[in-house]
Formats: sequence, structure tokens, C-alpha cells
Amino acid sequence: MFDIRWIRENPEEFDKALQLRGGEAASAPLIKLDDDRREVIQAMQELQNQRNTISKEIGMKKSKGESADDLMEQAAKIREDLPQLEDQERELSDKLNDVLAHYPNRPAPDVPQGVDENDNVEVRKWGEPHVLEFEPKQHFELGEDLGMMDFETAAKMSGSRFVMLKKGFARLERALANFMLDVHIEEYGYTEISPPYLVRPQAMYNTGQLPKFGDEAFCTTNDYWLVPTAEIPLTNIVADAIVEGLPHRYVAYTPCFRSEAGAAGKDTRGMIRLHQFSKVELVSVTAPEDSEDEHQRMLSCAQSILEKLNIPYRTLLLCTGDMGAAAQKTYDIEVWLPGQNAYREISSCSNCGEYQARRMGARMRVEEGGKKKTQFVHTLNGSGLAVGRTLIALIENYQQADGTIAIPDVLRSYMGGQERIAKE
Repeated sequence: MFDIRWIRENPEEFDKALQLRGGEAASAPLIKLDDDRREVIQAMQELQNQRNTISKEIGMKKSKGESADDLMEQAAKIREDLPQLEDQERELSDKLNDVLAHYPNRPAPDVPQGVDENDNVEVRKWGEPHVLEFEPKQHFELGEDLGMMDFETAAKMSGSRFVMLKKGFARLERALANFMLDVHIEEYGYTEISPPYLVRPQAMYNTGQLPKFGDEAFCTTNDYWLVPTAEIPLTNIVADAIVEGLPHRYVAYTPCFRSEAGAAGKDTRGMIRLHQFSKVELVSVTAPEDSEDEHQRMLSCAQSILEKLNIPYRTLLLCTGDMGAAAQKTYDIEVWLPGQNAYREISSCSNCGEYQARRMGARMRVEEGGKKKTQFVHTLNGSGLAVGRTLIALIENYQQADGTIAIPDVLRSYMGGQERIAKE
């Protein structure tokens, strides 16, 4: 969310940022709306000053035994007019804040300009795509052949875009989640959180999902929202707070729920795009001057999971037209899938700057010129990783010619020493 004062001081920079994100210049109507609000505030202040002056004059006249009827009439008129102005100011402020809440974050200076995913820039590639000596299968073919990935039964109870994992695959999913959590907690010092999966609208608003992206999530009949990502509860830990002891680093393993609005016809088979999936999420809260270094650190933490699993990946710096609305800079990690002969997204790591902190009122104390004041913190989030998509990548990269799935060394202790998954 933007500060209208900053927009008034930097209208051209604001308009340019919107245009880089594929929008249109908007500073002029915003400033006009703020001018209207300021005029009402000025009128309120003038009436309040008049009321104070009249109140003193009434007191003086009464102390002298003089009539103050004319002043009393003026005071009564002010009492009638002031609430109307207060209502106007509240209405204009709400309208201004609502409009501001729809605009995306300003891209960082080093974000490449572009329109869509075709303009993203590859910044890293790790590992060579596995060359299999047989025709590789996609994950859903392998899962169904092994009897461990059941879309039909899931559809009976929940409809399309759901899956039920069984036996070895169910355990492998759990093993992956535990492995990721252990790495992020023990090696990288993240604090594990087990957050609520239902949140109030304000929490969704604070991180930028509302009001613009409500159709991408699920809402209950009593106005709770199922979290589309643990980023929401983890980031909201610092809502309306003065944050001490930065940086704060949180990790959580949760189910995530997404409506997949607009995904008709995309990835209709398999586990790539589901309404419910599991994810290990990373969130950092930092001082502004540290957020870029924290972004690189978070990215490295996420990448290391794939490196430990020995699964090839590439990292892309997203262009201005492909970033999420709350982000000022985003890296996507794409994992190699032999069955698709393609890289597919498995993580996004974003620096949101003060965009979310401003919406949720998350601040830190600083000293400037010998005086203490507060300023907004920076928030960052990233998948570390999407567990379901990591399961897909593992299944496809570790498939064997006989249809079994080898288990990477780092996961065997989580699988009771099991070395491969075979049909039971």
C-alpha cells in the first residue's frame, strides 16, 4: 500500500511504476481525491477554531451579565455542521484508502522490465537435467501404476483438482515436509510456527490478498478465509506491533487452499494445480536496509532443499509484468520434470518492502538526529518448498525403468530406512 504523501511528492515515479506493472498512470485522480479530503479537513479545523473562539466569547459575555444569544445560535449551527464534515472526511478517507489498496507494489530498480513470463531472466541453473535410459513417465502415471495416487476417489468426495495419496507416497510427502522443516530450523535458524488455517478478512487485507484477489481464495459462510499460503498468518504475527530484535524468521508447514480461478484447462491431470496442497513457507521481517540481503539468504535456503535432494533446478528473476502485486522483487525457482521435459515452478521468494507492513501497521524503532521515531519494517516470503510439487519432482527424477521410485539418501531416515517405493 502506498503513502498518499509520497505519491504527491513523486507523482511521475508512481505513474512510471504502475506503467511498468502493466497499469495506467493514476497520480492525478488520486491527488484530486486527496485534495478534496484535505479541503474537508481544513473546513473542519476552521469550524473547530470558530467553536473554540465562540465558546470563549460566550463565557466572557456571561461573566459580564451580557446576552450571548447570537453566539449561542452560531455555536448550535457549528454543532450541526461539524458532524456532516466529519462524515464527509471519513467517506473520502475510506475511498482513498480503498483505491490505494488496489495498486501493486513499486518494482525494485534492478527488476527487469517486461510484460509476462517470457521476459523473466534466468540468473542461476543448478544440476543437469537427468537423462533417463528409458521413456520417462509423468508423476500421475507413475502414481496410478503404483496404486498410490488416487484422483478418482478424491473426485468422488471433493470434485476435480484434488488427490488422495496412499501408502508409500503419503509417507513420502510427510517425509519431505519433515525434512524441509528440519533443514530450515536446524541449519538456518527459522522459528517453527503452527498457525491457524482460517483467518479474518483483515489478515488477508494486510498481506494484499484482499480486496483485489478474493476470487483466488476460499471464504466460509461466516466470513473466515482458508489460507492460500502460510505467508498470511506468519506475516500477520507482527501486525499492529512495534517489532524488536530483527530479523524475525518464521517457518510453517500447512495445507493451502486456492480456487485456481482462471486455471480452466491448465494442468488438468496430476498434482501440479490443486485446490488443496501442502507447503513449507518461509517469512522474514527485517529492517529496510537488510531486506535485500535477507532476500538472497531466503532464496539460498529454498534452493538448498533441491540441492540436498539432488534435483536440478533453475532460478529466474521475474520481470515487472510477472510479479505478484505485493512484491517489489521476486525470484522463482523452477524444478526439472523429466516426464514433462520442462522446468516448472516450485517456489517464489519475494521481497515486499514496506508494502505489507504499511497495510498492517508493523513498525520498528529507529534513532535519527538524536530523536527516536518509528518506521515500517520490510517483509519477505518464500516457499521452502511447495511439498506437493517437490513430491512430483522427486517421483519423476527418481523413477526407475521398472516403475519403482528410488528414495534419495537424505530422506531414507524419514522413511524408516526404505530405499525405494514399489507396488505393494
